[in-house]
Amino acid sequence: MFSDNKKPKETIDYSKNQNKISEGTKIVGDIISKGGFRIEGEVEGNIKTDGRVVVGESGKIKGTLESDTAEFEGQFSGKLNITGTLTLKSTAKIEGEVHIGKLAVEPGASFNATCTMKGSVKSINKSHNSEKSA
Repeated sequence: MFSDNKKPKETIDYSKNQNKISEGTKIVGDIISKGGFRIEGEVEGNIKTDGRVVVGESGKIKGTLESDTAEFEGQFSGKLNITGTLTLKSTAKIEGEVHIGKLAVEPGASFNATCTMKGSVKSINKSHNSEKSA
């Protein structure tokens, strides 16, 4: 006899999944993943992930990267779209167009890019005239 008790669908926590592209590996093409990446090799193409991307010192990306957060020790050339924090270690070399939420840069990093920071911008209150005496 079959039971009507069905198991609830399990939700997968993709933040625990990490893909690795090892040194000596070159990928040409687009990558879409819910899990994060550690890149020690080369990627020529577009990467889109909801996770975190770490590019090691030997890692290179040429193309577009869209992710939540990213940390670079290696090289990037193209368009970065990071909704959270972009962290550049001292060995990082970034060129291109960058759209980020926050930026952390160590001394020595090379950052030759146009950069736009998203997020809340507080307006400056220009009501200095209210303190003037009549």
